[in-house]
Amino acid sequence: MDKVILRGHHLLCVHGFRGMGYSPEFVAKMGEIVERIRDPKQDFPIQVVRGFDDTCQVCPNKGKEKCEANGDSEQHVQTLDRNVIRHLDLTEGAVYLKSELVERTRTLVEPDDLVHLCEGCSWFSYGVCQEGIARLKTGVNG
Repeated sequence: MDKVILRGHHLLCVHGFRGMGYSPEFVAKMGEIVERIRDPKQDFPIQVVRGFDDTCQVCPNKGKEKCEANGDSEQHVQTLDRNVIRHLDLTEGAVYLKSELVERTRTLVEPDDLVHLCEGCSWFSYGVCQEGIARLKTGVNG
């Protein structure tokens, strides 16, 4: 199966994703990746990066070299990526199996951890990410 490239913080976003996003193209791409990640029959390589990933490629805020949602958005998303990569004890740029990343998230992330890990995220207030992590921990997928 094709390798998926995901930025650090998207490793958490996929568990709470509910069809919201920056554009219809972004929502469709994220939805495609989320469907693959939530399918227990699929296991595939995921490269963990701190920077543009497969979903960013279709985001309307993607500039040539950085996120251009607002003046400090690149620094913000880089911080989110670093937080998650560090919390999950991952190596930036390394490739992991989806199953390993899901299991690390299930065992190492509590819903309340997102208060710190996702600080400043515009989507956090919807509560879907904490719900997604809670479902993951109980074995309920999707």
